[in-house]
Amino acid sequence: MATRSGERCGGASQAVSSAGRAAGDSAWSGLLALAGPERILAGGPPGHNGVVRLSILGFGLIGGSIARSLHERGEPGQWHVTAWSRSRAPVERAVADGAVTVAATTLEEAVRDAEMVVLAAPPLICLDLIDELAGPLRGSLPQDCTVTDVASAKARIVARADAARLPFIGGHPMAGRELSGYGAALPDLFVERPWVTVLGRFARLCDGERIGELIEACGAIQIPMEARAHDTAVAAISHMPLIVSAALVESVAGGPGEPEREDWGAAEALAATGWAGMTRLARGEPAMGAGIAATNAEAIAARLRDLRDVLDLWLAELEHDGDPDEAALLTRLSAARQRLVESDRS
Repeated sequence: MATRSGERCGGASQAVSSAGRAAGDSAWSGLLALAGPERILAGGPPGHNGVVRLSILGFGLIGGSIARSLHERGEPGQWHVTAWSRSRAPVERAVADGAVTVAATTLEEAVRDAEMVVLAAPPLICLDLIDELAGPLRGSLPQDCTVTDVASAKARIVARADAARLPFIGGHPMAGRELSGYGAALPDLFVERPWVTVLGRFARLCDGERIGELIEACGAIQIPMEARAHDTAVAAISHMPLIVSAALVESVAGGPGEPEREDWGAAEALAATGWAGMTRLARGEPAMGAGIAATNAEAIAARLRDLRDVLDLWLAELEHDGDPDEAALLTRLSAARQRLVESDRS
């Protein structure tokens, strides 16, 4: 039988709606089914009572959108948000906007008294932050704190948190923009979007509830998954397309350290929506993209090999002896379109 958030964690959780509790129960049951109850530490700390003390480490598009979402969509006074960033300007702007309560000057200040810590920096920096939380910051991190992240690859980050014995549930909100930074943050960025959760080895029942409350407050839909399954899936629909988008630019305009391709000027002058759509991902923040590729390299490489095999088939069609077989080209294009149409209908 489902139990309420406060009952699991030992105290009333007044900030959570009954709908949020129901959604949290369902998602948490999914996490248990994936991980097995033997992986969950018995018991757990008391839940929050009224105000939720959330700390965001790293404050770009996703971290800023979380803060704006909680401020503009949540109940007044429900969330006390502390934020830290290597660049203070976006955090100070968020304080002025009312989206952040406290602009922390140090990591120690940011995590002190936090009930939840969200790692919202680029993926490689998230790994460094986990090391900080497990080492120099361990004394500042409350024992009953829940740690999560929003990086788009999960296996390496969850493994690092497990090695540090942190009460951790990995997260990946499936939402974004080609723009970056707090200035691009939106309060409705996550509404009705999937938010993947991956259970860490030392996660407790109350950690699952807290993450569920955060996701529900942002308007997202929690999707429990295992780390490897998540990374393989997002390599196909997000990470490989990023690499392909960048590779397309390199092949047409020129790669790093190369002179501009001879015919790029003429091609650029003719470029329209097709080029814009295919290169949208390459216009994103390079540091974020590099971190994504570095932390999910194996799965991305496997997907790229699959793509290379398919491109070889296309080359064979185009270089067919004599003229290309128009009927064969039509068959391939029609089949690809039909798969997308069927996906749109489901």
